[in-house]
Amino acid sequence: MDGKIMVTYKILCKTDFNVEVSIAQLLENEKIAKVIKSEFAKGIRNIDFAFKNEECKINIETQKEHYQFEASKNDFADLVSLAEEDATTRKLFKKECVGIELVDIEIL
Repeated sequence: MDGKIMVTYKILCKTDFNVEVSIAQLLENEKIAKVIKSEFAKGIRNIDFAFKNEECKINIETQKEHYQFEASKNDFADLVSLAEEDATTRKLFKKECVGIELVDIEIL
């Protein structure tokens, strides 16, 4: 199998933040509701929120830099190990960093 794979990954650290919040949870917070009302319905009273899909979620997470490396198609099974090796050789692992997460795999 000839060809290359472009692998994109990010470094995971213990201090990373990742939480999923529903629209319903956001609107239950009085401070957030007040800001939305003052931004979109300034000067209008007796406003209430209604939404159709309560399962709509927002992810709040630490913004991470993405790194790339190129591998052979034959190395597909070892991509995680290869990404960890790439991060180690580039000295990307800092204090409190625990591993990597593959973000994208593109066949060239």
